[in-house]
Amino acid sequence: MRKKTLKRLKLISIICCIVLALEVLYVGYRVLYQGKESVYFEGINEMIITDDYLATVGSNNNNDNHFEKAKLSKYTTNKEKVFERLYSVGYNSSYFGIIEDDSDFVVVGSYEKNKEDHEDSIRRGLIVKYDSEGNVTFKKEYKLLDNSKFTSITKIEDDYLVTGQSIYKNTHIGDDEGGAILIRYDKDGNIIWSKTYGSSKSAIYNKAIVLDNYIYVVGVNDNNIGIICKYDFDGNMVGYNDYKITDSLGFRDLIYDDGYIYAVGALRKSRTDTDAMIVKYDLDCQYDSQVVYDGTGLDRFNRIIKDNQNNLVVIGTIAKSRKTKQKSVDEYDYDGIIAKYGSDLKEISVITYGDDKDDYFTDIKLFDDKYLVSAYSSYEDGSYMSKFISYSRALKVLGVE
Repeated sequence: MRKKTLKRLKLISIICCIVLALEVLYVGYRVLYQGKESVYFEGINEMIITDDYLATVGSNNNNDNHFEKAKLSKYTTNKEKVFERLYSVGYNSSYFGIIEDDSDFVVVGSYEKNKEDHEDSIRRGLIVKYDSEGNVTFKKEYKLLDNSKFTSITKIEDDYLVTGQSIYKNTHIGDDEGGAILIRYDKDGNIIWSKTYGSSKSAIYNKAIVLDNYIYVVGVNDNNIGIICKYDFDGNMVGYNDYKITDSLGFRDLIYDDGYIYAVGALRKSRTDTDAMIVKYDLDCQYDSQVVYDGTGLDRFNRIIKDNQNNLVVIGTIAKSRKTKQKSVDEYDYDGIIAKYGSDLKEISVITYGDDKDDYFTDIKLFDDKYLVSAYSSYEDGSYMSKFISYSRALKVLGVE
């Protein structure tokens, strides 16, 4: 069945976790209008799993004004919803990252605080702490330059480490502050230190991990080149490398395994052709090796985990060009992809989802001896809905919920 063609859709908001940018849809979602009729959207950006529950963050536009609203959801391990909390402050908002801290949830994202933000289509970084029942303990915003957002959160000692971006809405020349941001918060949401990399143009940090006494973070610099950086716990950069032929989204995720860092992204071949890839670095951020999935179209890996058999499991999105009557317009069919590699980067298996709709994979976790993938898909009425897909160790679909 041919995938649904979306025509003449008017953009009303962008959720930063999957961004098209004429190259690849990633790092955010789009809420669309068709004529004057609103299109329903509901998506998951990240999830955490414990022995007792599953929690997710994302957004939906299920309100009278059809604003995108950040949401935190808690489920039983059987995917039965315990509660859902929407961030009702301001206008459009979304959560992109979540961690568990004792019995609390700490989430990060971005939002439009007031009418001026909304009219100018700019956002502020947002960190919110919830107790186990979903009650807000604290909420703090961050705005260095015009447009700010937080992309991920992880623990560092007894504190929180947040990645993101703060840039001007329009290009400014010669501004040193801004770009990619790395912030250390204490448990009460107070900033201990904050660091920026790049300038006010386009640099962003997408994800960080804490290893021994160092912080490793990946993203993209002002020249749209993938980067990996190393910091000490005081926020001093002590290592750096870039990969000059990524796509403009750079590296999206990273993990540590047996003395090496593995970063995921896409190898740029042309404006309409990228290959999903994993790049291996040593602990000084020096390049070691890589593996590339040579697909047809705009392909990239966005998330990576290590399973308990020491395999690397990645998910991503592939986008194949669709022929249109308007030659100047690029249209694509999107599909999710899941792949497994050994720690030596030898391919074990690569599987595309292959549903009859546009599908986007957003996160993956090891759960009950299976791989659990969060995703969202388009439907015939133009709506977008999230779902969970369970895969076996052999990457066979076991169920969709």
